[in-house]
Amino acid sequence: MSQDRTYPRLEPWKVGVKGRCPRCGKGHLFSGFLAMREGCEVCGLDYSYADPADGPAFFVVCFACLPAVLFTVWLEVAFEPSFWVHIFVSLPVILLTCILPLRPLKGWLVASQFYHKAEEGRLVMRGDPRD
Repeated sequence: MSQDRTYPRLEPWKVGVKGRCPRCGKGHLFSGFLAMREGCEVCGLDYSYADPADGPAFFVVCFACLPAVLFTVWLEVAFEPSFWVHIFVSLPVILLTCILPLRPLKGWLVASQFYHKAEEGRLVMRGDPRD
């Protein structure tokens, strides 16, 4: 784990969507479906800086779930299909559009935080060396 090595800047959308380390691009971000690892097993980057909060869920709800639910409502109003049509068409559409995008979006947001050096806001006083 060489932490003094310089790494190239990797685009967040390239490494994050794949669930790779935003610093080296080789290690893994996730230990489960959405659970973050403690750090990168390749370069040793500590992932404690990462806090995507509800960002992935917000984007999925706005851009994937809403159209899927609108499709389901349209299907019901336009054709009044049987219950089985909703089980075999509507339910998979809603589940696929609501669950599958969560992991790539979370990876992209975490990689973006690293790329842009985003961190919690802090008050800087005049005369502070960080000012």
